[in-house]
Amino acid sequence: MSANFHPLVYIIDYILGVIMWTLIGRVAMNIFQKEDSEFFFMRVFVKFTNPLIKIFKPLTPSFVIQPLVPLYVAWFFFMIRFYLMPWILGYSVMGMLSFPLESEISRQIYQFFNSIKF
Repeated sequence: MSANFHPLVYIIDYILGVIMWTLIGRVAMNIFQKEDSEFFFMRVFVKFTNPLIKIFKPLTPSFVIQPLVPLYVAWFFFMIRFYLMPWILGYSVMGMLSFPLESEISRQIYQFFNSIKF
């Protein structure tokens, strides 16, 4: 990790990032599967994201179509990670790949492809 944040900042960001990407994954899976599908991964996405969708129901406008509600809720987590977290830490907006979770994943992908000899 390049920044010197308290480990709690990384833990909070990783949790918020996993929630955000799980909600996005549910929307992506819903393109190919019904929400009540017996497919294991779809059941997991629905099981873990339904409580969040219920919590955000009062903030969700009625014009958002049902399959896109998880994406709308994921937008809140993105906003928290992109604007609120840096503001709480005393920084201005940190930039797109400054999210610790995504930065670590991109670093691992870069190292993996750099190690392959063609």
